[in-house]
Amino acid sequence: MRLWRNWYTRSVEVAVGFILWKFKSSQPHQLLIYNCRNRGKVIRKPELIEYFYEGIKSKDNLKIGVEHEKFVLNKNTFLPVSYYDNNGIKAILEKLVTKGWKPFFDDNEQTIIALKKEKEAITLEPGGQIELSGAPLDNIHETCEETTNHLNELKVIGNEFNFILLGMGVEPNLRVDDFSWMPKQRYGIMKEYMKKVDTLGHHMMKRTCTNQVNLDFSSEKDMIEKFRIMLNLEAIATAMFSNSPFDQGKISKYKSLRSHFWHHTDPDRTGLLPFVFKKDFNFEKYTNYALNVPMYFINRNNKYINMTKYTFKDFIEGKITDIEHEVNLKDWEDHLSTLFPQVRLKHYLEIRSMDACNWNLICSQPAFWIGILYDDEISDKINEITEDWSEKDREYLNKKVVREGLQTQFKGKKLITFAQEFLELSKKGLQKRNQLSKNGEFDESIHVKELEKNLENGYSPADFLIDKYNSTWKKSVMPIYEEMIF
Repeated sequence: MRLWRNWYTRSVEVAVGFILWKFKSSQPHQLLIYNCRNRGKVIRKPELIEYFYEGIKSKDNLKIGVEHEKFVLNKNTFLPVSYYDNNGIKAILEKLVTKGWKPFFDDNEQTIIALKKEKEAITLEPGGQIELSGAPLDNIHETCEETTNHLNELKVIGNEFNFILLGMGVEPNLRVDDFSWMPKQRYGIMKEYMKKVDTLGHHMMKRTCTNQVNLDFSSEKDMIEKFRIMLNLEAIATAMFSNSPFDQGKISKYKSLRSHFWHHTDPDRTGLLPFVFKKDFNFEKYTNYALNVPMYFINRNNKYINMTKYTFKDFIEGKITDIEHEVNLKDWEDHLSTLFPQVRLKHYLEIRSMDACNWNLICSQPAFWIGILYDDEISDKINEITEDWSEKDREYLNKKVVREGLQTQFKGKKLITFAQEFLELSKKGLQKRNQLSKNGEFDESIHVKELEKNLENGYSPADFLIDKYNSTWKKSVMPIYEEMIF
């Protein structure tokens, strides 16, 4: 859930576009200036919108980022490794520091909670899940190599520290109370707030893992088109990569239990964002949405201040009487990272709908999206197929695939038919990119071979796990800790 920094320069087209937009917005009846009460400072709405313009990249320099989460479990007990355990999460992070990672702390250089090496970062999820936030890279070969190197590095430490790594959407055998909270101040605020707004927020925070793909846009128009495709297909991706069918050792009602948890986390900051499909959607409309979502916190001098009673709009309008801190753009950046829709906008677009998967599908997840979204001809074909899909259709799929996965009935046929069609289009897009491996033998379509095999056989990872559970595993999830780990 980190912020993928803007590593490249904004294009001339973007600068000109923003100047024209800013001139338009500066007309007296449109200018929105928010005075910060007793601060002697003014934050303007255009500055918040400009944040998104700064994310625009040139069309020939679109990068790919992946964020990959996994559970860290004791090799003997299969219980989560806690922060302060002997050879626990803190010790793992400190070991990585000896391998060239730079530590980051939650307080006065006492509690290490993140690492950075060049443009990669390692962060902690609330229940001790370790996340790799990858660098913005040129192709899927590079992202796959990055993920492989990261997992191999952790596996070496795991052999020494006696832990295993598991990539699944929900840990299959444990209860929420089996996970200890990581000592990050922000999580103390979030866990109390989530108890007030819905029922399964703690399960989402501690029991789940996701693999996320971050994609660039080359203009505001390009952002809009990509955003809409991603929202139309988010449920397809949920179904294809569903990988959390178990709940506390038994088969649950869901192919993606993780997605069910998200449906009951926080309605103000999750979901499908129907306004994205309105004709007037743009950076400003997303800004309006974000302004009106309740905040979690601001960070001042390494202390997290609870802001859950207020929206960001309250903050910049000076309606908060018990906080005397100036508003800054880092507050805005932090706030955007605490919004959790299925697709999220920052300096890039994030698809957030997919369960974490094991090694054979990790590279398929970014490959599927890149093949569709980084080729204009393929994107146009996707739009032709989905142009009549309505808000009701998207809501139906979002809710239905959580239980029925690829077998969901949609527009007179099973969803797997759509999944196969979209994968074929993605493969064509990957082949057209002609990004070759280091040995020159393979283009990026090599990375969807396992996904293609799954769809040919008519199943998702969850379907495969359920079949194993009912047959060779003899109704036990325990073989997962041997057969499905990294």
